[in-house]
Amino acid sequence: MTATVLTEGTAVPRRIRWADMGPFIALAIVILVGVMLNSSFLSGTNIANVVTRSAFVAIIAVGATFVISSGGLDLSVGSMMAFVTGIMILAMNRLEPSMGANAIWLGAGIGLVVGALCGLLNGLIVTVGRIEPFIATLGTMGIFRALITWMSDGGSIPIDRALREPYRPVYFGNFLGVPLPVILTLIVVLIGAFILYRTKYGRRCMAAGSNAEVARFSGVSVARVRTMAFVIQGICVAIAAICYIPRLGAATPTTGQLWELQVITAVVIGGTALRGGKARVWGTVAGALILEVIANLMVLSNMVSEYLVAAVQGVIIILAMLAHRFIK
Repeated sequence: MTATVLTEGTAVPRRIRWADMGPFIALAIVILVGVMLNSSFLSGTNIANVVTRSAFVAIIAVGATFVISSGGLDLSVGSMMAFVTGIMILAMNRLEPSMGANAIWLGAGIGLVVGALCGLLNGLIVTVGRIEPFIATLGTMGIFRALITWMSDGGSIPIDRALREPYRPVYFGNFLGVPLPVILTLIVVLIGAFILYRTKYGRRCMAAGSNAEVARFSGVSVARVRTMAFVIQGICVAIAAICYIPRLGAATPTTGQLWELQVITAVVIGGTALRGGKARVWGTVAGALILEVIANLMVLSNMVSEYLVAAVQGVIIILAMLAHRFIK
């Protein structure tokens, strides 16, 4: 058995292979099928709707790419999304009487801090507590979901009416015709790709996921790398929450439900190895788009009930894992 040690000055090889192009080819095929099934699929309104709706999962999936490539897994992202959203709305509602619309900015800052702390909690449980990521985040998934249910008393936490109109453009607005959530997603993806492919941390992240023992012998603090990956995940969840609040204007116990399935599916079909050591940020975005396009087609075509979207996503992740196993 041999292992490759990534030293500080070693650049990650970036050779384009057909396997790396798989998510984009699959996306093109799904779009082609969409055009064949429904002539209105490529309408400007529908495309804008699909891309905008995929932004939330895409942003969170960028963070998941860090966690998974470092050898971890986070099942709590959907519950964390609901919890962070609830905290943000409560904070903005409390601040609105004294700050007006400026409460939105402070609420967003609070959301980023809370998201980072939630990620830090997950990271410390995994690294310091030495608990398997699957078990650790399964536990925090239940904690976050219970907290938002308690905070909302089983109902919903609506944003103050005075904040709805000034907050509305964050989701429904656009710049030069491009929806703002899409622009924010591109910014997150560009930053994520730069960190993973062009920085020491990115190399250490993939080294930790590839072979933790070899990484330790190379001077990499695997615990620190993995903890930071969970923090990045939490920040990405908070960014998605900032965009999500204007869409429905409330946080409920069902907010973000089953998003962990969508996020992991997007990362896996995007080409990131679930065992760690390999990351494909742009593939992750393609994966998120594939999921949303398929869900959109199920609604437009009426061939399959929209209530089976989660089932279809489950089939996709199983097929993706089989492809990872048999196609090298």
